[in-house]
Amino acid sequence: MPKKRSGGGLSPTQQAAKFLGVSVLAGAVLAGIALPAVGALGLAAKGSVESFDELPANMKTPPLSQRTTILDADGGQIATVYSRDRTVVPLKDISPYMQKAIVAIEDSRFYQHGAVDLKGVLRALNKNAQTGGVSEGASTLTQQYVKNVFVEEAGNDPTKVAQATQQTIGRKIRELKYAIQVEEELGKKKILENYLNITFFGQQAYGVEAAAQRYFSKSAKDLSLEQAALLAGIVQSPSRYDPVNDETEATKRRNTVLQRMAAVGDISRAQAAEAMKAPLGLKVSKPKNGCITAVKGAGFFCDYVREVFLTDPVFGKTKEQRAKIWNQGGLTVRTTMDPKAQKAAQRSIKEHVYKSDEVATAVSLVQPGTGKVLAMGQSRPYGFKKNETQINLSVDQSMGGGMGYQPGSTFKPIVAAAALEDGMPANKVYSSPYQMAYPSPVSACDGKRWVNDPANPAKLENENSSEVGPYDMREATAKSVNTYYVQMISDIGICPVTTMAKKMGVVRADGDKMPQVPSIALGTQEMSPLTMANAYATFASRGMYCTPVAIESVSRRVGDKTTSLEVPKSTCSRAMSEKTADTINTLLRGVVEDGTGKKAGLGSRPSAGKTGTTDERYAAWFVGYTPNLAGAVWVGDPAHKRKMVGITIGGVPHDKVFGGEVPGPIWGDMMTGALEGKPVENFNTVHIPDGIDRDRGDGDEGRDDGDNGDNDNGGFIGGLVGGNNGGGGDETFPTPSFSIPEGFFRGQGNGGNGNGGRG
Repeated sequence: MPKKRSGGGLSPTQQAAKFLGVSVLAGAVLAGIALPAVGALGLAAKGSVESFDELPANMKTPPLSQRTTILDADGGQIATVYSRDRTVVPLKDISPYMQKAIVAIEDSRFYQHGAVDLKGVLRALNKNAQTGGVSEGASTLTQQYVKNVFVEEAGNDPTKVAQATQQTIGRKIRELKYAIQVEEELGKKKILENYLNITFFGQQAYGVEAAAQRYFSKSAKDLSLEQAALLAGIVQSPSRYDPVNDETEATKRRNTVLQRMAAVGDISRAQAAEAMKAPLGLKVSKPKNGCITAVKGAGFFCDYVREVFLTDPVFGKTKEQRAKIWNQGGLTVRTTMDPKAQKAAQRSIKEHVYKSDEVATAVSLVQPGTGKVLAMGQSRPYGFKKNETQINLSVDQSMGGGMGYQPGSTFKPIVAAAALEDGMPANKVYSSPYQMAYPSPVSACDGKRWVNDPANPAKLENENSSEVGPYDMREATAKSVNTYYVQMISDIGICPVTTMAKKMGVVRADGDKMPQVPSIALGTQEMSPLTMANAYATFASRGMYCTPVAIESVSRRVGDKTTSLEVPKSTCSRAMSEKTADTINTLLRGVVEDGTGKKAGLGSRPSAGKTGTTDERYAAWFVGYTPNLAGAVWVGDPAHKRKMVGITIGGVPHDKVFGGEVPGPIWGDMMTGALEGKPVENFNTVHIPDGIDRDRGDGDEGRDDGDNGDNDNGGFIGGLVGGNNGGGGDETFPTPSFSIPEGFFRGQGNGGNGNGGRG
């Protein structure tokens, strides 16, 4: 059926000019909206057509914002997130009752007029003149659609939204021209489809499909007559006619729509009367938006995925471009999360640490050789209530985490890898006394040296007074001997260690540079669990470091078209030789077989790992791996206030918490569940000859790593000397010789800095 135009077949421009002329002559009202006298706005009648013609020829139509669905690696839904909850559907999937109801109540002459209904304008002008106010409008459905496009383009910027809806002649002129363009290009059916998909229905529901789901928990195509009438009535004032909060007003409005449908012949009066007797019949579905709705305890993984999208340049060159794509939504994001691994992680967390405990735990699982993040969880759930948090304790500060936690002796294998790469034999022996001052000087990067303060030398000691060397590398690693590893870093220098850490992706959680001090051998620098899990995956993959990735694919739906977006890829590089990695694997197998990590063992499945307990027991760790899975477990107080001494965790009392005692069993149970059904793989091990006579006695192998309280001042006494700045004079860079107050460096309630970490 050909489209009819009001105005006796005038051209679009002539039609617009006539419309504007009528409005201007009325003196106060344009398109049924009361406005100040046009003279005050500088718009003369003679300029109407010229102003109209100066507008751009084409209206920008931004993609409608829709919900984004985040999936796990198997395609299961993790969560839905959206700026505006909307699912675009074609007209054929919208109930005929809904189509008729919205036309009847909003623009009953929709199919008879063009972009502008001049009969409606004159009727509105007359009615408003009689009442002395604005009792009736005359915007057509097409004009309303155009206004909604302006609002959609404004996004969530309140200033731009106000500009898009302000009652001015300038906006109405623009709205009119684009309405004519839309009528010419789209036709009535498409305009109706677009209108029903863009308009706001209250309760965070944009578009009729979201509204049908919100109010009736059904699809738009299944709406009954009375349900369609209710939704059509909401559009005029979503807050006033909200059926959830004001059933009486909503019912009155629904009945008005039914009466109008009968008046224009869409339904019989008997049908209208029958429908008006029906209750509203709401079956409300609560809005399900954001990572707080994630299943399988994956709220923090979901949040990490969002952060990756918003920060990775592959999704847009600027932060604003990436945010715009994310907020427009319509994305299907398939992630690397393994549902079995995630379930195992959450189950183990729940069994060992309660969300109401004084301390928390956070875990991360990574696939060696690919960088895929398979699971991420913590004991305090994602949320806003007591014992809940939105801070992701597993990741760096830049990705929504805190400032990290000192990893203690879990850093020692990085020192060992640097030493092996530097040519040190795997059976190297050091005297390893129970107590000693930090050796001095120690070479650092750029030709500098760290020098201990002779007046007040920094000292360290082992966990137990019976822990006295000499030790070789294998035994010192199994028992986590502090003095051995400090002698090692003093021997090879600090720079090889920080260089190896960088190659393995080990960085401070707060983004600061790693300091050039020998105490880093004891894990004094704050790291995140994901960083440590991925670093140990480097050992598992025989020396290949792969950057972490969480997104497998992203598809984007715009209108009826779906396209694939480029996603970040893991980049892998060799951090150490296979021989070095195999040697570390051999050393760390000893930790779980007969060292500090025995409680984390996986039985017949080969595994390797390292415990860590920080100074004053603010944090405890176990980081370990098999050839096909690496994982890190941290336990501690995110606010860095509660020492884990005389504490109950998961219903179990502890005099002192060790890395092998609480984190170790969490890791073991998590890995067992995650690897169930997976092939048992073996490490490539090497033969490490004994460096010393092992008949001299083993000491206490059941201890955890060294931690004797607060004597580790290695990071705060002494300084860097020398270098090649301006001719190589003796330039000293002292570090503070005072104790840092507890919590001094806390960030977002999630600090990890204290007086220095220990093994």
